Amino acid sequence: MEADRVPGGLSVTVSPSGRSVVVRPEGELDHDTAQPLREALETVLRGPPGPVVVDCDGLSFCDSTGLNLLLRTRLAAEDGGRTLVLAGPSPMVARMLEITGAEGIFRIFPSVVEALAGQDG
Repeated sequence: MEADRVPGGLSVTVSPSGRSVVVRPEGELDHDTAQPLREALETVLRGPPGPVVVDCDGLSFCDSTGLNLLLRTRLAAEDGGRTLVLAGPSPMVARMLEITGAEGIFRIFPSVVEALAGQDG
């Protein structure tokens, strides 16, 4: 499933992978562009059970709106008995996670391959 790219903003691809689902946002994630990712994550959480991997490698920017979306989605996933992990954060996203302390809240993997192995293994 692919959401339309918000002009100058964000596109989102959702791909099943074994028991997991990989959600890949690409572009800038901020107040004006968060809707496609919000909708994709809500759809995934309404779907079949299994881990959710958010592939952050394609994010060139993420502000507090994006971080809050990820944090809220993580809680919603846990409430539904699921896990949400982050994979391959770009340097900008990794720095934002570090500065905010969110790196201690999320399970973060260097790549999607490692995240999938960590969820399915």
